[in-house]
Amino acid sequence: MENEFLDKVENNAVVRVCVTQNNLQELKEIWAQWDDETKQVFYYNYGDLPYLLDIKVDEYLFRALAQFWNSTYSCFTFGEVDLVPTIEEYTALLRCPRLQEDKVYSQAINVSTFIKKLMNILAMSEQWVAARVKQKGDSKCIPWKSL
Repeated sequence: MENEFLDKVENNAVVRVCVTQNNLQELKEIWAQWDDETKQVFYYNYGDLPYLLDIKVDEYLFRALAQFWNSTYSCFTFGEVDLVPTIEEYTALLRCPRLQEDKVYSQAINVSTFIKKLMNILAMSEQWVAARVKQKGDSKCIPWKSL
């Protein structure tokens, strides 16, 4: 029995996703209790994240997408074909309005490594890239228009 199971999953990644919205109403209530100043601080630190509270997530679609997600390469894998959706395709699939069209988020553990990667990708000097990296809360980012 065990070998039969292993034979079936040997060349596949098995992903189990549980999607619940148990705390969604609680989050909405907390957000509603905050005054405008607190909300502005939150927006400054985390961007348009609160807008996600109003997005209805299709659990079945999300589960279907998660089955094909390849976290190693950050793409969807269908057999021998890899697919990297565009921002427009993600927003259409998730029925999510384009909240921040001009922003790209990347969580770099080491900022100097991030700057060096950007230098290589953009073929620009370290000074040019470093001048465009901005502090946002605890993170550093670069505006999309600079890219």
